[in-house]
Amino acid sequence: MDRRNLVSTDWLQDHLHAPDVVVLDGSWHMPAENRDPKREYLDAHIPGALFFDIDAIADTSSDLPHMLPSAAAFSSMMRKMGIGDGQTIVAYDSLGLISARVWWMFKAMGAEHVYVLDGGLPKWQAEDRPLETGEVSRPERHFTARLNHAVLRDIDDMRIASANGTQIVDARSRARFDAQEPEPRPGLRGGHIPGSINVHYKGLLESENRLKPTEGLAAVFREAGVDPAQQVITTCGSGVTAAILALALDEIGARHVAVYDGSWTEWGGDPDTPIEP
Repeated sequence: MDRRNLVSTDWLQDHLHAPDVVVLDGSWHMPAENRDPKREYLDAHIPGALFFDIDAIADTSSDLPHMLPSAAAFSSMMRKMGIGDGQTIVAYDSLGLISARVWWMFKAMGAEHVYVLDGGLPKWQAEDRPLETGEVSRPERHFTARLNHAVLRDIDDMRIASANGTQIVDARSRARFDAQEPEPRPGLRGGHIPGSINVHYKGLLESENRLKPTEGLAAVFREAGVDPAQQVITTCGSGVTAAILALALDEIGARHVAVYDGSWTEWGGDPDTPIEP
């Protein structure tokens, strides 16, 4: 392994056919982008990769997008996909690091060996590595999910965190954070959770959407006033890029990091929550 939470394209190609390695295409796009990640997966994916649909592998009873499902539901869905206990999971996506959401979901469910492909599908394709088309299936495996509540926060937790000064780090753009740009989802107020800190996730990336080296990540958080030794809760628009912050914080040694799953879709859509412009 190259880094704590990342594997290189060389590593993945060397281990592509290892029986204990499962590759997942966790590509996702905002609805306004009019892209179909499942169709793109069927047209071209890393050999043997399964499609991991964060909108389907979710709490579908919630009116919020891609909320984390229950441990029982997650176990059932992973079993049917052929993902089992103890396997090494490598997630990638068509942009580079959006699949950090997949990494976080497995971590939240107690999986230990979970990684993101450094550079994602763009780097894999740029290096002219093999691709395949069509569906992939694997035989069912037993998967045991145990939800780690320490890495998850809900709206009630966030009211308390905002009031008591817990570090809340928002991955959205500065313009959205400051209510200078409309939210991409209709019906949401502009602004941010009172007391939160803005660290746009793109500031953690190098060219080709690759995560900066550890020293660079630490510098970004330090300059924003984030102390990784203390509790940090990450948030964003809907819990996707918040997972990129969580991954980056884990890379630099932060061990008390949680994600606000409902993020601004929930907070900004609730007329009773306080906001700062």
